[in-house]
Amino acid sequence: MKCEILYPGAFPMVRVYLDANETVKAESGAMVAASPTIDIESKMEGGFLGALSRKMLSGEKFFFQTLRASRGAGEVLLAPTVPGEIVLLELDGVNEYMVQKDGFLAGAEGVKIESKMQSLTRGLLGGEGFFILKIGGLGQLVLNSFGAVHKIDLKPNEEYIVDNSHLVAWSSTTTYNIEKASSGWIASLTSGEGLVCRFRGPGVVYIQSRNPGSFGNWIRQFIPVSE
Repeated sequence: MKCEILYPGAFPMVRVYLDANETVKAESGAMVAASPTIDIESKMEGGFLGALSRKMLSGEKFFFQTLRASRGAGEVLLAPTVPGEIVLLELDGVNEYMVQKDGFLAGAEGVKIESKMQSLTRGLLGGEGFFILKIGGLGQLVLNSFGAVHKIDLKPNEEYIVDNSHLVAWSSTTTYNIEKASSGWIASLTSGEGLVCRFRGPGVVYIQSRNPGSFGNWIRQFIPVSE
């Protein structure tokens, strides 16, 4: 499986090349087009309990679509629901990533996806809920963001502060704490930032340039209120 990003920027697609009998798993509804050699299957990643836990706990889709090159090599075009960039990561079987619930777009057959429970503090205050996706295994992983993606490389013990609503994914080698954006609660809340995540390396953190919650609030002001 090989991937190529088309139309990089706000409205990209990813072209996935599959050899005969190869498969790619993708978010439900992500397929835009495919070669006639491709068959589409619906699959519960990790079995029924695994799919149920992802749906109930992390808010992810219950089913993934699996696209298989059953009748010879072919290609698949995939796109995320929201406008924003796509990033390709190569998983080596050792390194794992924690991914916010809307960040997964597609992955090779060898990519493994689980729901991971966060601590009480992170679940209540982190903005991502109590469960996030833990993704490891082998092969290419395709993530998407809301807005542009920015990569932050952290050296050992190097710290960086991120607004939790801008998180996309972070390597499992990093650690983070949730804290007030300012020294006082009033200043934190009135600044519009509230809570932030203080990451510590080594590892990488991928962030998105737009805040989905803030965008939703902005859109909401234009929706007529029914009497």
